[in-house]
Amino acid sequence: MNWWLNNWHAVLDLAGAHLVQSVLPVLLGLLISVPLARLAAGSRWLRPVFVTGSSLLYTIPSLTLFVVLPLVLGTRMTSVVNVIVALTLYVVAILVRSCVDAFEALDRDVLQAATAMGYRPVRRFFGVELPLAVPVMIAGLRVATVSNISMVSVGAVIGIQSLGTLFTDGLRRSIVAEILVGIIATVLIAVVLDQLLRLLGQALTRWQRPGPAEAGGRRRRRAGETGGAQDATGALAAVESRGGAA
Repeated sequence: MNWWLNNWHAVLDLAGAHLVQSVLPVLLGLLISVPLARLAAGSRWLRPVFVTGSSLLYTIPSLTLFVVLPLVLGTRMTSVVNVIVALTLYVVAILVRSCVDAFEALDRDVLQAATAMGYRPVRRFFGVELPLAVPVMIAGLRVATVSNISMVSVGAVIGIQSLGTLFTDGLRRSIVAEILVGIIATVLIAVVLDQLLRLLGQALTRWQRPGPAEAGGRRRRRAGETGGAQDATGALAAVESRGGAA
């Protein structure tokens, strides 16, 4: 406790650096993974290339990437850029497979209904496919985020400032309190970001929670009063109405 009171300002600075190095690669990886996954989904040629290639990326040890990337990028060994690029690759490795599964799991009747209603490919992607894929994508995003938060600490071994610095410095000087503070701070960041992503997923999928009228319509459809095409049109209308309300 005394160590924390005497060094809380330094811990907050390291936590801020740790947060940036964790979150920025997730955002970059998401922007890269979604279009790659959409291209790969349903393609007999691109799917194995992208999915297998991304899986192979994850087998590369993080410390090795941190050491090799300066030679490729021309950066200093202790540059934060190395961590961000390396962790972006790991996020892509996780999210490509997750996003491919999300797009391939979409209800084809809903997609055909959207096309029949006049949706062009770009509008259908942003207005129908992406919202419907959000639940699976958020699950992969939560895994990638928590994984990143843990791997950022590895950069401290080569001198990149983060909460991992508390581990290396605490071990070097045999200060157990410093190590414990680093562990607790890392876990807290992981828990907070994971819960924020969970809440974001709920906010983006409000269309999954039907109102009374929609629930009654679904019960009637399950009872056989309407057909599959009407089910698809109803699901599409739910996405549109909830998206508009948001």
